[in-house]
Amino acid sequence: MNRNYARELEQILMNQENRGKRLFLHSCCAPCSSYVLEYLRSFFRITVFYYNPNITMEEEYLKRVAEQKRLIEEFNRQLRSGEGEDAYPIDIIEGDYQSSLFFDCVKGLEHCKEGGERCFACYGLRLKETAKKALEAHADYFTTTLTISPLKNAVKINEIGEKLAGQYGVPFLPSDFKKKDGYKRSIELSKEYHLYRQNYCGCIFSQKEREAETNRQG
Repeated sequence: MNRNYARELEQILMNQENRGKRLFLHSCCAPCSSYVLEYLRSFFRITVFYYNPNITMEEEYLKRVAEQKRLIEEFNRQLRSGEGEDAYPIDIIEGDYQSSLFFDCVKGLEHCKEGGERCFACYGLRLKETAKKALEAHADYFTTTLTISPLKNAVKINEIGEKLAGQYGVPFLPSDFKKKDGYKRSIELSKEYHLYRQNYCGCIFSQKEREAETNRQG
C-alpha cells in the first residue's frame, strides 16, 4: 500500500507533545531548505546539517553553503525583529567536505542515470552521516530536505531514513515536502531571497546530464 508521507508528517505536527522538540535537518541547499524551514520552524527547534560531499567542485560547494548560512541568518533576523513570533531560532552545523567520499560511495555506478542506484547510494551516504550526528546531538528526530525535489525519489529517501533510524535509535521524520505546493513555494522563496540556484544536484554526473539535455534542446 502506498504511504502518504506528507500526511504522516502532518499527524506528527498535530501532536502538541512534539512542539519544541529538536530536529536535525539535513539540507542539500538553501533553495530546497527554504520552504522546509518556513514550514517546520514553528514546530521544531531545528539544527540544519549541511553535509554534501556529492558537490564535485569546491567553488560550487562554497557558494551553496554560503547561501544556506545567509538564508538561516535572514530567518533568524526576522525572528529577532519580531516577525514570526511563534518560530524557533535555527542553528546550522557544517559537515566535512570530502568529495572523495562521494566518489568512493558511487564507484561502479558512474553511468547510472540520475534518479537511479547512484542517487540512492548518495542518499544513503548523506543520511547515514545525518543520523550519526543527530544521535551525537541528542536530537528527537532527523530528516532531510531532499524530498522537496521532483527529481528525487521520496519513497526511497524515506525507506533509507527509516532503516537508519532503526540503526541509530533516532526517529526519522517522514516527509514528501514537494507535496501541497512545497516545491512551488521553494521557488517563490528563492526569488524572494535572491538565492543562488543551480539546475543540477551538485555532482559531476548530474551536471553533465543537464548539459547534455541542454545541448539536445539547442
